[in-house]
Amino acid sequence: MSGECVLKDTDFLVSQTDEKGNILFANEDFCKIAGYSLEELLGKPHNIVRHRDMPKAAFKDLWDTVKSGKIWTGYVKNATKDGGFYWVFATVYPNVGCDSNGKCGYLSCRRKPSSDEISEVERLYKTMS
Repeated sequence: MSGECVLKDTDFLVSQTDEKGNILFANEDFCKIAGYSLEELLGKPHNIVRHRDMPKAAFKDLWDTVKSGKIWTGYVKNATKDGGFYWVFATVYPNVGCDSNGKCGYLSCRRKPSSDEISEVERLYKTMS
């Protein structure tokens, strides 16, 4: 099992999902940090990288926000394929890649959070379920 993977300041992780959260696109930085090939990620639920330490309430807030058509931002601890983890500051955009039936997906862009931001969020998340 691996430990923490700390993003570089220049890392910028991008993924796009369908309306159900299945991955349609992942950029090279996302694949590299998460430890998956693009082929391993395509069609899989985005929660393939969900870390067990993340409170369910954080993802409920994310989904409630984007399903209402609003942009969500927040801090997320994700799991890597080899059992490690990494922290990101995520911005999730709703209503991306709409098809002819009006079904839209989501675009998530993630960058490196500061160590102070991570410490603050870890304290907060320990109080949530």
